[in-house]
Formats: sequence, C-alpha cells, structure tokens
Amino acid sequence: MIDRRTLVLSLAATAASPLTTSTAFAQAWPTKPIRIIVPFPAGQATDILARMMADQLTKALGQQVIAENRPGAGGQIGADVAAKAAPDGYTLLMVTISTHGISPALYPKLPYDPQKDFAPIANIGLTPQVLMTSLKSGIGSVADLIAKAKAGADLNYGSSGNGSASHLAVEMLKSAAGIKLTHVPFKGNAEAQLALQSGDIQLLSDAVPGAVGPVRSGKVKAIGIADQRRSPFLPDVPTVAEQGLYGVVAVGWIGLSAPAKTPEPILDKLSAEVMRILTDPAVLEKMKSLSFVPAKESRQEFEAYIAIENTKWRKIIQDASVTIE
Repeated sequence: MIDRRTLVLSLAATAASPLTTSTAFAQAWPTKPIRIIVPFPAGQATDILARMMADQLTKALGQQVIAENRPGAGGQIGADVAAKAAPDGYTLLMVTISTHGISPALYPKLPYDPQKDFAPIANIGLTPQVLMTSLKSGIGSVADLIAKAKAGADLNYGSSGNGSASHLAVEMLKSAAGIKLTHVPFKGNAEAQLALQSGDIQLLSDAVPGAVGPVRSGKVKAIGIADQRRSPFLPDVPTVAEQGLYGVVAVGWIGLSAPAKTPEPILDKLSAEVMRILTDPAVLEKMKSLSFVPAKESRQEFEAYIAIENTKWRKIIQDASVTIE
C-alpha cells in the first residue's frame, strides 16, 4: 500500500516533468474547437485546401475545426496572429511559399520568424511554376528563349508582382541561363496572363492552376516546368532541366503549422492525421481538381524543406537585388 508521503512525492515528480505533462495534455486534446488561420482571402487555393483540411480534421478529432481568414500584407497579418497565439494546439496556420519561403528573405522587418516562431506539421500540396510564352513571340522552347535573348532581342516577362513567385522563378531562369530579360510587374496573375495572350509581354511564369487553362486552350505556349519532374496536369510539357538548363526549380507549396512550443504529442497526432487524410480518394480528387499534387511531407521533412526554401529564395532575391518599396 502506498503511504501518503510517497503518493505526494510521486505526484510532485509527475507535475515537474514537462514531457509527462505534455503527454497528458495531448491525450486530453482537443476539448474545444480548433481554428486554422488562413492568411489569404476566401476562395483562393490556400483557403480551399484549409477548408478541406478543416472538414477532415473535424471528423478525425471529434471537435469542430474552423478555417478563419485573416488576409493582408501578402499573408503577413495572418501569420503574425498565429505566431503570437497560445501554443496549445487550438490555433494552426496554413503556411505557403509566400509566408514562409519568400517573405523572410524579401522583408527585413517581417513581424514573425518562419522557423523560430512555428512548428511545422505537414506539407500538403505542391504546384510548380510553368514558363509560358506568347504565341506572337515565336518562342517554342527554353532553347529558343535563350537564343533570342543572347542574340539581343528585347524580351519582356510579366509577373503577378515584384517579389512574387512568378517574378522570382524567371529571375532564377535568368541566372541559370545567363540572359537578360526585362521585368514588367502586374497587379496579379490575371492581368499578366492577358498581357501575355495579347503579345504585350513575351514570357510569363505562373503556377500550374493558373497556367492549365490558357495552355490547354492554346492561348499561350508552355515551354517548361520549373520542377524536377513533369506535371501530371501538363504531361507533354518538359521540365526546364530536360531541355539542358539545370537549377530552375520553383515549386509553390501549402502546408500546415502551429505556433512554436506546441506540445510534441499534439504535433505528432496532427501530422499523422494529415498524412492519413492525404490518402483519402475524395481528398485526392479535390486536390486534383485544384491542380495540386499531394506533398505528403511529415513534420520533420517539412521542417527541413522550409529551411532549404528559405536559403534558396534568399540567394535568388539577393543575387537579383529584388527589393520591396
């Protein structure tokens, strides 16, 4: 029989153990609704994936999971809200190449640190950039583009804005090929796409979801996929590397993270659930309709990936002297 003193000492030791306390907390979690902060407006791909995940996690966890839009400043407002939230597993954040890959290198006074302030849970979806040319340009391949540029042709490329993934993907191409192209930033991909179709610009890089329609309808010419493998949504378009130019890999991504110091058992549980969700046929069909490839990267893999992305985009931004006024 355990005497009172032994019991008290045992309880004290348990209370003093962060691991035991964390595990006990995680076993009881969740006991109330969970919010997933979406740092972009409703209706965009990040929002759609967040709501899909919220529905699936609600079923898996037995508590309501709600997607909450907190847009503004290119995702910085929502990310900052999540970074400052209590690390108790009840606030999560949809993170993207913008919030956690490019912005840290682009904005010297970012209100959050993408690596120190967050604990990655899982990478969810991937979508590479597609290099497209105007039909009026006569450019049908990466080799054509390089040849014309080196011959002194005046070539303009559009983007969805200074410092955007569509801008930096072409800067990566310029650096790898050693060519000069003139950047023409637009207010968004839709405007840039219209300029490409009219021939006002000769080149544009856009993520697969924005490129599929114009390419398939024959309004523009896709000359290369900025990834290590071809896109299943544009299988006839070769990668840039297949055409002899290496190092041009610009892949957008959307994942899930939590505030730093969220208990490890909770992170493990969420990561396992997301991995399971990404094997569900209905989920895979939904992602296919959005032209996203499932990433299926666990906590540790996603954490390493974010660190690599930070380093890669920082170099591209510095080498191209890209600044935001």
